[in-house]
Amino acid sequence: QVQLVESGGGLVEAGGSLTLSCAASGGTFNMYDMGWFRQVPGKEREFVASIFSWSGPNQYYRDSVKGRFTISRDNAKNAAYLQMNSLKAEDTAIYYCAAGAAGITAGRWDYWGQGTQVTVSS
Repeated sequence: QVQLVESGGGLVEAGGSLTLSCAASGGTFNMYDMGWFRQVPGKEREFVASIFSWSGPNQYYRDSVKGRFTISRDNAKNAAYLQMNSLKAEDTAIYYCAAGAAGITAGRWDYWGQGTQVTVSS
């Protein structure tokens, strides 16, 4: 059983930056794909970015964050990150870390963190 804990959310002005962290425990971290999703009240959880467990070109992003967000992982620290730059008001959401098999639908992922709130003021 994998436990995921997100941190790094907060309030930031439009155009600013935040880095989210996801600390994993209880599993073999380097075997899991890692992902970030986000959700606003009344809407479905949506894919933001994913990174495969293997090295090489292995990062995927939703179109609206390409060029602004960067996903990374540190297998030695059992951690994944989401660097968010040039933030926009529409990026406001609860951000969730996920582990399992990469995919753009939430149902493909096996493990979830509790979420961290990101609020971008315009």
